[in-house]
This record gives sequence, structure tokens and C-alpha cells, in this order.
Amino acid sequence: MDLAYIIGMAIALGVLVLGVFAGGVSPMALFDLASVFITFGGAAATVIMQNPMAISMKVPTVFQIVLREPVISAKEKILQIVSFAEKARRDGLLALEDDMDQLDDKFLKKALQLVVDGTDPEIVRKVMEIEIGSLEARHAENRGWWDSVSTMGPAFGMLGTLIGLVGMLSNLGGDAQSLGKAMAAALITTLYGSFLANVISIPIANKLRIRTSKEVQIKQILLEGTLSIQSGDNPRIVLEKLVSYLDPAERAAVVENQAD
Repeated sequence: MDLAYIIGMAIALGVLVLGVFAGGVSPMALFDLASVFITFGGAAATVIMQNPMAISMKVPTVFQIVLREPVISAKEKILQIVSFAEKARRDGLLALEDDMDQLDDKFLKKALQLVVDGTDPEIVRKVMEIEIGSLEARHAENRGWWDSVSTMGPAFGMLGTLIGLVGMLSNLGGDAQSLGKAMAAALITTLYGSFLANVISIPIANKLRIRTSKEVQIKQILLEGTLSIQSGDNPRIVLEKLVSYLDPAERAAVVENQAD
């Protein structure tokens, strides 16, 4: 479970609730069924319209990625690559075939298979970079759904505000109760649109962007490590090359672990 997301969402909702009570506003005054339909229903409908149905069907699965903390660490992958480099340097590239059968990482397995098969290094790089590009494109499609929500939410909030203003203006000569209700609906839809964008969709999209960046970084580490193995680099050089992708604190941890 991603504690950062859970804690951040809890704080955001808590602050909003406290702000409502501190301002002396009744919680029920912030609920308007018509505004819910206009803002949330309208945003959902248009987002589904502008995205392939397959992307919309995957929304629950993608949201689970946001809630889960990544289990793959760059540190573990670097140490794994260095161990492969030591074995290849000692016993030859073909000795890696036994390890490949036990690999769960399809990207690394494919890269090592190309290397063991004697594929030209430039071809190995191009093939695996295409894999990385395809991954980024798939993730961008899934993230784009939430980016669309962050656009459509405020847009329908504003649309609801305009509908409320029309109702308010049409009742200027009527009773004050109808006028107040129309004004409340006009303001609440803007509130809902802002909430949908800033508390829900934008954080999810940014979290997915970070997930993609981290996964791409790990795959780049695997690719560079595999190419270093193919070129017969000293395992120590392989380690120094790969830890360059990490921040200083992580580098020190990996080097210490390798020394042990």
C-alpha cells in the first residue's frame, strides 16, 4: 500500500472537513444532487467519449497501481546484473542460460536472450528501446484518462455554474428561497469540479507519471547492464556505471551491499 497517497488523501479530506466546520458551513449545504450529476456524470461521460473503451475498462486496474507501493527496486536489479556480469566474465555468456530460465523479469530475460544469441549490440539496444517506448506509450494512454478528468471536471463545474446562474437570473423576480437554491447550485458545481480535478484526478495522474518514470529507469538500468555484460566489462565497472542512475544515498547502499 502506498502510504504517501493514503496519508495525503486523508489529510486533504480532513483539512476540507475542518475548513467547512471552522467556516460555520453546514455539511449538507455542500451537497446538491443536480451538481453531482452535472459535474461527475458529465465529466465521466465526456472522458469515456474521448478515450478508447478498453482504456476506460482498465481504470480500476490502473487505480490499483496508484495504491500499491512498487515492489521492484533498482538496487536489487543492479546487484542482479552485477552477479550476472561476474558469472559471464568467469564462465562465458552461455553460462547465463541457466539463470535466464528462472527469471521473472521478461524485459531482462529478452535482453539476455538476445545477448546470448550473439545479436549485435546496436540491434539489442534498438530492440529493447522499442520495448521501453511501447511501455511509455501504454502508460501514457492510461494516464491520459485521468488527465482528461482533470480537464473535464472543472469544465463541467463551470457549465453547472452557468446553468445555476441562468436559473438564478430567471428567478430574480421570484421568491428568495428559489433564488438562493439556484445560487448555491451555481457555486457548488464549481466546488465539485475543483475537487474532482485537484484532489482526485491530478494526484492520480502525477502518481502514475512517477510510477512510469521509475519503471523506465529500471529498464534502462537493465539494458545498460546487459550491454555491459555483452561487452565483457569488469563487474566493478558495471556496478559503477549502473549506480550512476541512482541518487547518492541509494548509491552508497548498493555499493555497501555489494562489498558485503
